[in-house]
Amino acid sequence: MSEPGDNDSAQDKQARHKARMEQRKKIVDEGVARALTERGVVLLYTGDGKGKTTAAVGTVTRALGYGYSAFVAQFIKGAWDCGEKNLLQGLPADRYRLEWQQMGTDFTWETQDFEADKAAAEALWVKARAALADPDTYLVVLDELTYALNYRWLDRDEVVAAIEERPEAQTVIITGRGAKQYLRDLADTVTEMRPLKHAFEAGIAARRGIEW
Repeated sequence: MSEPGDNDSAQDKQARHKARMEQRKKIVDEGVARALTERGVVLLYTGDGKGKTTAAVGTVTRALGYGYSAFVAQFIKGAWDCGEKNLLQGLPADRYRLEWQQMGTDFTWETQDFEADKAAAEALWVKARAALADPDTYLVVLDELTYALNYRWLDRDEVVAAIEERPEAQTVIITGRGAKQYLRDLADTVTEMRPLKHAFEAGIAARRGIEW
């Protein structure tokens, strides 16, 4: 049985396609016309799915490609090798302005030392807070910040205030699982990564250069 439109001429199909795309363009153009405010934003990538840090680092690459400066603070991570860091920190410093800082400890479930982890997080936060106050820093990434807040390594009110009081043109990206409602309220854009299927659940090991 033929479907509706199967016998239509190529000209009819093109006319329908053109009408749909004209309507789509109108919707897009109206959305662009409403977006009149120019300022930095807060992006939150949370959820149990993979890709939160990957999305943040992709944005770092984009910003650097346009000649903007970026600061990356990685909470939790630090003992593992990081392919993205290896690549981006190898860019010519006289052309690309990037500072990448890590806690330098292993995952907290590996260290099992609250005070040491808290001290490392606080030391990293001092550097991140300075970047959040710097009008020359276009993009600040606070990777896995949710852990540092949920484990109470950092003062929630201090972190929120620093983000709210940052320079107007600066954008901040926060990543990590378990983002509380106050972070969702703080953010302009919230994306929740949801896992549908993961190779690890089938006993397949994480692959260097793909997962980390």
